[in-house]
This record gives sequence, structure tokens and C-alpha cells, in this order.
Amino acid sequence: MGELYEKLLRCYEAVRQKTDFVPKAAIVLGSGLGDYAEEVRVVYELPYGGIEGFPVSTVPGHAGKFIFGYVGETPVACMKGRVHYYEGYPISDVVLPIRLLKLMGAEILFLTNAAGGVNTSFHAGDLMMIKDHISVFAPNPLIGPNLDELGVRFPDMSNVYDAGLQKLIVKKAKENSIFLQEGVYAQLTGPSYESPAEIRMLRMMGCDAVGMSTVAEAIAANHMGMRICGISCISNLAAGMTLSPLSHKEVQEAADMAAPGFRRLVTEVIKECC
Repeated sequence: MGELYEKLLRCYEAVRQKTDFVPKAAIVLGSGLGDYAEEVRVVYELPYGGIEGFPVSTVPGHAGKFIFGYVGETPVACMKGRVHYYEGYPISDVVLPIRLLKLMGAEILFLTNAAGGVNTSFHAGDLMMIKDHISVFAPNPLIGPNLDELGVRFPDMSNVYDAGLQKLIVKKAKENSIFLQEGVYAQLTGPSYESPAEIRMLRMMGCDAVGMSTVAEAIAANHMGMRICGISCISNLAAGMTLSPLSHKEVQEAADMAAPGFRRLVTEVIKECC
């Protein structure tokens, strides 16, 4: 076993010493979206700091704990806050929580984030279903010796975001009269926001939204064979698209505006997907 896999097993054993809960679905709650955890019938909460060697969130809006419980009858594990590459963690630590959730039993991964709108038809407060991603700007979490225990050396990336889950998201959005955009998400490293020139480049590449998370997690989850879906909360129009400077406060305010529709959509999908 390699060092990374041994570390993963130590984290798994630490969690299992505290709870034997087995989730079917895992939800990663992005910036300003952590209040979704109130929708969960909680069985157990575990702060990241209670797991030896586990990366801890340092960003405002990321509480930094696992919440285990039920959405409807579906057993779920929520990450109330994630860690980011820009916090100084190696990319292997950024995706360690996703790998841990898979070891715990999660087969479905629902990724969420706050993102800047690159598509000129988007508005702050929109929800965007992620149909595909661009990952060339952030380190690939599979670089280095392959973890054969988790997946193959060269995983196919043709259909990272599960077609069945996408259809379910669109269906539930229509049933609940929730306006839903669709598009391609790009992860850059951050922590600085993108320049206007970078946004123009991303638009020419076919990106609709940009952020500082999610893609590395999706790559790691796809490597392990998880079914993946994702929703971006468009928190602001990206640099150069308005006269206003960008701020983290704006991100959280837009997430608050989108929260009712976001909660309803995620809940309806989770109830039916397992």
C-alpha cells in the first residue's frame, strides 16, 4: 500500500471508531450553502478536526464537519464545507474526503459550489446544473502512483456527470418550478478571482461558470466509479462583466438568495436517486 492509501485508511478507521453510519449518497456543500444541512434528520456530527490527519476548512462559510443522517429515507453524509487547493493543502488532501465517503459506502456524489457566471445570459442567484467540466487549470488528483485499490490508472472521463442523475435534476426542477441553467464548469486554483482577460479566455473555451473547487473532487470520484452530479449557485457575474469589484460577501449573499430553490431541488433529487 502507498502512503496516500494508508492515510485514507487511517481516516476511515478514525471515523468508524465514532460512527458506523453507512451513507448511500454524499453531498458536498459549497460556500454559503452549508445551511442545507438543516434539511437533514441528523444522526451524528463529526468535526473534521476530530479525524487525525484530516484536512480542515479555513474559509468563511465552510463550517468544517461531516453530518450523517437522512434526507427522506435516504441515508446521506453531508460535508458542511470543503477544503480547497488554495488553502495550501496538496491536491491529494483536497480529494481525501471524497475518497473517504466512498469507503464509507456512498455510491452517489452530489457536488455543489458557488461560482462566477461566465455565460452572459446568467444572473446572480441562478442555479446551474453541471453537464461537464474543464480541469486543465488545477492539478489532477490522480497524478503520482495510481491507487489501484480505488480505480484504474487511466479512467475514462467521457461521462463524469451521470446522465440519469442529470435527467432527474431537470425533472425535479420542472416539477418544482425552479429555474435551472445548464453548462460547463471550470476550476481554477484561486484564491484570487479571475481577471477579465481570463474570463474572456474561459468563455471562448466554452465555459459557463468558474470557481475554485469541485472538478478535482469529481475526477477522484469518477476514478472510484461513483455516480456524480453537480449544481453551481451563480453567485456573481465574473470579472469584467459588471463594474462592481468581486467579494466573498457577494458570494454568500447570492447563495442566500438561491437557498430556497437549492434546498428544494437537492432534497427532491436525493429522495428519489437512491
